[in-house]
Amino acid sequence: MAVESSVLLKWYSETARDLPWRREGVSAWQILMSEIMLQQTPVVRVAPIWEEWVERWPVPSAMAASSQAEVLRAWGKLGYPRRALRLHECAGVLAAEHGDVVPEDVDTLLSLPGIGSYTARAVACFAYGQRVPVVDTNVRRVVARAVHGNAEPGNPSNTRDLADVAALLPRTRAHAATYSAALMELGALICTARTPNCENCPLPNCAWVASGKPAHTGPPKKVQKFAGTDRQVRGKLMAVLRDSHRPVERAQLDIVWPTDPGQRDRALHSLLVDGLVEQTDDGLFALAGEGTP
Repeated sequence: MAVESSVLLKWYSETARDLPWRREGVSAWQILMSEIMLQQTPVVRVAPIWEEWVERWPVPSAMAASSQAEVLRAWGKLGYPRRALRLHECAGVLAAEHGDVVPEDVDTLLSLPGIGSYTARAVACFAYGQRVPVVDTNVRRVVARAVHGNAEPGNPSNTRDLADVAALLPRTRAHAATYSAALMELGALICTARTPNCENCPLPNCAWVASGKPAHTGPPKKVQKFAGTDRQVRGKLMAVLRDSHRPVERAQLDIVWPTDPGQRDRALHSLLVDGLVEQTDDGLFALAGEGTP
């Protein structure tokens, strides 16, 4: 069973969200920034920061000319700040080796720092309109239900997942790119993980619905918690350093998580290992790039 392209394209043309990176005149670099930001982060949090970044760093060389610390501060509380460091590194490569332009082909995109399988294909598709399969969590869920009749997708498999979506793409290049966006939109708005809105689904056929919506039989999904985790502690430590434009003493970091010194030390060590934080020769701590005179 296929996900009918004409029906899905019509639904998307009528209901697609007006997201800033979907508008006319957005460059491949700006789409790349949005894709990096949107990984594991809701649209509502990304949009205002992305718009600030587009104005501040309209081309890769503009970001490359900024320091790592500047980029980390601008990243704010989006989470997983290593993405910001990798994007800064990527900007340097684009400026130095690609004429300040994001490449069109997937293989070249994959060679860039911090660019994985999903991001490379998303940029090729959404920035350049290429007919390539783009697979994220939402797309995997739509395919699992509509095509395979499963409540949830199984474990990710790059080869299988890409083949599944490639088989669904319309032959026309322009339609294929829009179809990829529509699949993603369907999973984000209608075919959601917990409460799919089947009554308003535009698809006339769905293998999962046709089989009576069988329950997921695999192990239950682990719910990602945040409170009390090392991620939360790392975020608090990073907030102190973002708010200071000079290295800080250890005591200023210790007070943000006094209840578990061992966890705090572990989180700080991981930030140092990840290159997000530096320690000066006299024992102070700073954001990447600000630890040396």
